[in-house]
Amino acid sequence: MPPSRSRKRTSAPPTTTARTRRCRRPAAVPLDDVAGAVAPPFSSPLWASLSEDLVCAIAWRVLSGDILDYVRFRAVCTSWRSGTVCPCGRGAADPRFHPCRWMMLPEGHGLYPGHSRLRGYVRFFNLDTGTFVRVKLPLFNSHCALDSVDDLLLLQRDEDTGIRLVHPFTGDIAELPPLATLLAQLKNDPSVPRGSDPYWWWSLIRYCVCATVSCSAGAITVMLVFHHLRRVAFATSEDRQWAMPSWEIPVNIAPLSLQGKLYLVQFPCANGSLVFQMEVGSPPLPPKMIATCPADKLYGGYHLVECNSQILLAGYTDSSMSHISIYKLEDLILERFVPVTSIGDRALFLEDRSLSFSSKALPTIIAETVVYTCPLNRCFAQYRLTTGAWSQPFDGYSDGFNPGPYSLIQHVISCCIRNVWYVSGPTLCVLAPSPVVRNWSLDHLIYWAILLVILLGTKGWYILKRKPKNPDGFVGR
Repeated sequence: MPPSRSRKRTSAPPTTTARTRRCRRPAAVPLDDVAGAVAPPFSSPLWASLSEDLVCAIAWRVLSGDILDYVRFRAVCTSWRSGTVCPCGRGAADPRFHPCRWMMLPEGHGLYPGHSRLRGYVRFFNLDTGTFVRVKLPLFNSHCALDSVDDLLLLQRDEDTGIRLVHPFTGDIAELPPLATLLAQLKNDPSVPRGSDPYWWWSLIRYCVCATVSCSAGAITVMLVFHHLRRVAFATSEDRQWAMPSWEIPVNIAPLSLQGKLYLVQFPCANGSLVFQMEVGSPPLPPKMIATCPADKLYGGYHLVECNSQILLAGYTDSSMSHISIYKLEDLILERFVPVTSIGDRALFLEDRSLSFSSKALPTIIAETVVYTCPLNRCFAQYRLTTGAWSQPFDGYSDGFNPGPYSLIQHVISCCIRNVWYVSGPTLCVLAPSPVVRNWSLDHLIYWAILLVILLGTKGWYILKRKPKNPDGFVGR
């Protein structure tokens, strides 16, 4: 290119229209098209000439970190793309392509996945880097979320209660039997508490559900844990209905699902924290006790959390509940009762689903802290492991169900409460107007309440109070 022509192109004034500024914003692109979206403007011939074996070896190392890094790696050039395995079509069945340390982020402010104002997009948050990714998942228009297991989404289809295991980044779906196939088994089971209300049966299998997944030889097995029933149900991607074993599981509060295994602590912990383990199978085996922590070592130790590839058990030092104590599960199995004094740059969030975050991902979170309900004022606060002190509550009272979280910390707390993912409160799950729990937010309830008052008005109340001409046909007499 001649120098004069190059200088003329450089001195051209940039376009400053509003439309151009909008175009400069990073647009949300479907993740299956990420490879084309992040492709560099040029590819070096030296990098493209690497041997296929070397490219494949590097690709597997990149994949061990994060699948999105693997997608970007394949987007460097066509030779790298052709020499590596495409994640699409394998995302759900192959554990190597499962997302790593990603969490679906509830929007708050009365919004939920599938809300019309979100236009089909759902945001995901990386627990280690703090990266946000916005993915378009139109499935939420006709599905609702039950759980997030191994960073995959467990959804229920509205029309037939079919369960689907969805990879949020590749779009791969594993079909599982409808949840309605469990109703006949529950009604014929004499050990299940009876209820005349049809919504009672749905509340047993829809409220407080925890799932764990196992993938082996291309077959996917999912096990659901129902807290109210103290029972489990399992099914594979090739089954037509869910099966429920006759044995029961111990009463628990916050189970932990990790790599095809389920860990839970028996409630209450009067005789110490009894830790049980279950493995996914077809059929699964009853839970077995693997560790015990005496009550004089740990009080109220209900919460299991994965942190730095280790499972931790968190509770209080004594009945005053003023100080938090943490033990490693591997130490408890060996009967070594040595409290953990440091968790590095991590912060633990304890709720019905416990998570560990990197303090680098959350600028307002301090390392070596535990975010939990402070026993003094029953509000969420940070507990410093180094000093043994509690911080001030986060923005006043917050239980995760409030429609408007004020900080990123409250959004993360919402991630730990499964019911926030598809309803605005715990009671709506039981009082839903249909077997399929729809996404009713506080905005919807206020809107319909105001509309009802306007439609009735003074004249409407008069019509309801006056005596009907046909008392026999008046149902509300």
